[in-house]
Amino acid sequence: MAQKNLILLGPPGAGKGTQAKVLSEKLGLPHVSTGDMLREAVREGTELGLKAKAVMDAGQLVSDELLTGIVKERLSKKDCAGGFILDGYPRNLSQAAILDEILKSLGKEAARAVELEVPDEAIVTRLSQRRSCPKCGAVYNLATNPPAKEGLCDKCGTALVQRDDDKESVIRQRLLVYHEKTAPLSDHFRKQGRLLAVDGSKKPEAVLADLMKAVG
Repeated sequence: MAQKNLILLGPPGAGKGTQAKVLSEKLGLPHVSTGDMLREAVREGTELGLKAKAVMDAGQLVSDELLTGIVKERLSKKDCAGGFILDGYPRNLSQAAILDEILKSLGKEAARAVELEVPDEAIVTRLSQRRSCPKCGAVYNLATNPPAKEGLCDKCGTALVQRDDDKESVIRQRLLVYHEKTAPLSDHFRKQGRLLAVDGSKKPEAVLADLMKAVG
């Protein structure tokens, strides 16, 4: 059986995390996110995990070199034998080249990139309407998934808040960084014939259906 090695691309707020979880269940592939990888390596107390913990405890960003080691460690595990859904890596052209080398060294096929395309203004609208519960972590959207009682969490009744990174000025800055650093990955994978593009501005169920068709 051919491996399904997939990379999810798309701007912040495109729904990568949401779709990755459902795709993971539908395809029977592990959803591998950089955040999860770091937490798992730290929890397991691996050599790389201990190094990452020291960096994170000091409030610093994990370096490309360290992240690369953790990605390789995670992708070499048994559950990735038939493929994986990679979310949050690579974030730039340098990491894309490194990922190709990692997969080659592990005897795996090159990954295909699946991009969720969502216009900037739709992202701004989507994220600026997001509200979070500071107590239990539940997330709502005032337009598509509002709480039953205005301003209160359905699960625990705590007053909902708007996270700083969901404010319009911050969202626009995040999009600028995305277009500068991460968007060039689309051209990179397109030129190599490894890009599958899906309209991420549709309703989640429609996006999932398109994703399932795209990845075969």
